[in-house]
Amino acid sequence: MKKIITSLLVLCAVNVAAHEFWLQPHKFIYKKGDSATISFRVGENFEGDNWNGNRSKINFLFLYQNGIKKDIASFLSDKNGDSILIPFNQQGTVVVVYSGVNSFIELEAAKFTAYLKEDGLQEALEYRKQHGETDSISHEAYQRSVKTILQVGKKYDNTFSLETNLPVDIIPAIHPYKIKNKQFMTVKILFQKKPLVNHLVKIWHRVNNKTIFLEKMSDENGLVNFLVDPRGKWMVSTVEMNRTNKEPQANWQSYWGSCTWGYQ
Repeated sequence: MKKIITSLLVLCAVNVAAHEFWLQPHKFIYKKGDSATISFRVGENFEGDNWNGNRSKINFLFLYQNGIKKDIASFLSDKNGDSILIPFNQQGTVVVVYSGVNSFIELEAAKFTAYLKEDGLQEALEYRKQHGETDSISHEAYQRSVKTILQVGKKYDNTFSLETNLPVDIIPAIHPYKIKNKQFMTVKILFQKKPLVNHLVKIWHRVNNKTIFLEKMSDENGLVNFLVDPRGKWMVSTVEMNRTNKEPQANWQSYWGSCTWGYQ
């Protein structure tokens, strides 16, 4: 069962059994001529396991660098659990984004309610209550919208701040690799290009084999602010849930978003 975090403002080390999904390079900072191996991770506590997906799970997979958007879907094979290998022939900030096709899950009523509560999805909880569905099984379609920000060499640019076509787009307001000492960072949370307002956002910091976890609410502009320590690796994640009639297999559509960067 997921551990419920009661305070949205207190930073603490916890073992949170949330099934997050993220892009994890073997490191985040490179030299020109290096190559990055990026794996797709799913699981708990910003540790997780390698996914069991392959090319069939891709809606799109793009790399952004130096003003160029490159389709790298062909870098992923049909082998389950595959990762991608990306060579870097130029310096600059790099963003890799992955959007997945829909997957489907059925959950018992109590488990779905616990999931909605854990991820702060109050509108879905209210809908179920108002429509007499609190005791009903859920049929959910879910998509993953994830990105990672990398740095190659000393050429720092604004690639990190580009809006993408990810349904859930998480965008730092300052360049994460220009942070040299502890500094507050603001991150913008968008859904379909619009701010996600008063929305639960999870912040993860993995350093020295420990995960520090924080929950905050986005403000009226879809912004969250938190202190960044330029060590280890970071992830910001959130979930958006909507009622749907577009999928014959589902009555709920969720979008799982994350953004990772790091200093390893």
